[in-house]
Amino acid sequence: MGIDKNWPARFLLALMERNPGVRYVNSSGCVDRIRAVKDEDEQEKMRAASRINDACMEAAAAYLREGLTEKEVSDYITKLYRDAGCEGLSFGTIVSYGAHAADPHHEPDNTALKKGDCIVIDMGCRKDRYCSDMTRTFFCGEPEPEYAAIHDLVREANEKAEAMIRPGVRFCDIDRAAREHIEAGGYGPYFTHRLGHSIGLEDHEFGDVSSVNTDTVKAGMTFSVEPGVYLPGKFGVRVEDLVLVTEDGCEILNHVEKRWKTV
Repeated sequence: MGIDKNWPARFLLALMERNPGVRYVNSSGCVDRIRAVKDEDEQEKMRAASRINDACMEAAAAYLREGLTEKEVSDYITKLYRDAGCEGLSFGTIVSYGAHAADPHHEPDNTALKKGDCIVIDMGCRKDRYCSDMTRTFFCGEPEPEYAAIHDLVREANEKAEAMIRPGVRFCDIDRAAREHIEAGGYGPYFTHRLGHSIGLEDHEFGDVSSVNTDTVKAGMTFSVEPGVYLPGKFGVRVEDLVLVTEDGCEILNHVEKRWKTV
């Protein structure tokens, strides 16, 4: 019997008790590979969700100022999404200042923004059931030269990876392009996660952009490109877009400036 990979254990265990002689298998693969390629209606919904995300990221950046806590900025982003008519968040918004940004999955707390901090905002909304996701990194005041150079390095890695996306290219090769650029800059050990993940009705869907995924890209796929560098106890930077694969390349769904800026 085929079972969906997300089926709650309380249902599966009860079913197994009633049918002890049956063999149960994960049968999500047949659906996952179909969902990975979005049709035209889905593609437009992904564009619409990303347009909202762009506008809300711009508004969040304009809202930033010294003294605001990570939690206050996160709450403001939730309000922006609500005002834009979204159903909710794609995932818990990440707002991290300074050394907190060295944790890619930091949860916003009551830390207040101060001059000299970097600011990582990773945010996404859910509109008409489809998810968006984007990350930008800002600086409160002029950044230290090393941190500004790292931001440039990460942005360039993002752009190099996006430039090679087209049908037939392997996901692992896209990951390698970004990773090699960061390694050449001397920060390879500090890029500690895969380059990206598939997205659609869920913020993390089947398939990813990683060194172990040898599948090839197909037109209609949507996934993130999000290289990062994380210096423990000091600083972090991530630059992330969503891309939609076209017949001869890719459409970048996010249009917020990627070069570093101060707030």
